[in-house]
Amino acid sequence: MTETASPLAKDLRLGLFLLLGLVMVATRSHHFGPLPDASWAMFFIAGFYLSPGKPQQPVTLAGGAFRWAFPLLMVLAIAVDYAVISAQGLDFWRHYCVSPAYWFLVPSYAVLWFGGAWLRARYRGLHAREGALLVASAIVAASACYLVSNGSFYWISPSVPVRSFGGWVANLGDWYLPFMQTTLVYVGIAAALHVGATLALRALGGAAQRSPQSHR
Repeated sequence: MTETASPLAKDLRLGLFLLLGLVMVATRSHHFGPLPDASWAMFFIAGFYLSPGKPQQPVTLAGGAFRWAFPLLMVLAIAVDYAVISAQGLDFWRHYCVSPAYWFLVPSYAVLWFGGAWLRARYRGLHAREGALLVASAIVAASACYLVSNGSFYWISPSVPVRSFGGWVANLGDWYLPFMQTTLVYVGIAAALHVGATLALRALGGAAQRSPQSHR
């Protein structure tokens, strides 16, 4: 892996996509279970590894070999919600969480994807600069996602009978830190795994170069 190369070899991206989808299904199926919902972090991480294009090129949701990654993750998230609600014997379309505001999850998760893709476009390797960019991009993307998803639910959903700007600000404060903490923990775990894998590959590459067979 070079300093400016894609953070993950192309032939490994499919496996990562499946892993991200599995983690999202396992945690999203019980939002308040022992493992918090990792959906936000999965979209951010997917944007970093699976966004089309190369570093220093504009990032988009489509194009490249993995143009299907974002829409397929989006469909998977909705499918999990549908399965969980239906399993409770409830009508998906009449559920408390499902209203016209529900579809604002698409731009909300797109913001997370773009946050990861933005970071990828500036990735140059394991440096302090990249660590700072990771923290900044994750906080900004998760905050924007929260603002869109929470704001759309508060102002559009019929589940909120009385609306006011002060009430919205109070509602924002009630849930912001839990969502942010969960997202940053999962992103931090992914970053630690990325660092470990990168260092391991460097060590293996160095060992291969020093091996006598490499000079034959």
